[in-house]
Amino acid sequence: MAAPAIRFTEAPATLPRGRRVYAVGDVHGCAARLARLHAMIAEDLARRPVAAPLLLHIGDYVDKGEDSAGVIRRLLGGPIPGVPTVNLLGNHERMMRQALAGDPGARADWLWCGGRETLASYRLDPEAPGAAWAAALPPAHRAFLERGLALHHREGGYLFVHAGLRPGIPLAAQSEDDLLCIRHDFLLSEADHGVVVVHGHTARFAPEVRENRINLDTAAWSGGPLTCAVLEGDRLGFLFA
Repeated sequence: MAAPAIRFTEAPATLPRGRRVYAVGDVHGCAARLARLHAMIAEDLARRPVAAPLLLHIGDYVDKGEDSAGVIRRLLGGPIPGVPTVNLLGNHERMMRQALAGDPGARADWLWCGGRETLASYRLDPEAPGAAWAAALPPAHRAFLERGLALHHREGGYLFVHAGLRPGIPLAAQSEDDLLCIRHDFLLSEADHGVVVVHGHTARFAPEVRENRINLDTAAWSGGPLTCAVLEGDRLGFLFA
């Protein structure tokens, strides 16, 4: 099935000429949908070439959905040949790596928040010790979780981060907890952050576009679409899988 033509509207920020960012929201184990979305992005690039494309994933690749292992495998494989990729850290990846490191509290939190589904995708026993999980995980997947994920990424007038920012705090002084987990204080704020924040973490039925933020978490794991924002110049469009 051919990808639909993207309907563009005015964006709340801008990117330099020749730059295009495809920003993908929370995946949560939906490997098949991610594959379809990557195919749509590749088709859009073939139809509308651009000098400097970037593929960016906003975090939360694991947990809740049925194939977290497949999601990480896809991200490690270079999803769209020739297109640079940035993968951000989500709170679920942080929980997973803390659980793998043997933190008892993190282990309990992770299992409750979707870690059982992730372990099932690797055919691992949720009752086994965390050290056994870590030893059985493919080394490349462990390296991806531990060293392959950025906390944030800046492009033009946009800042990409998993959950959001603490209003009124410079980026360099933001805590990791806020970048990965903040909700109400950020979501309810109408403050000018100096950038438009593109984030996920808080599920909605459709993408949210505000003057100061764009939310891309559309609950793919529980029946919503997997969403990709297409940002170029002063325009914004969406792809859904």
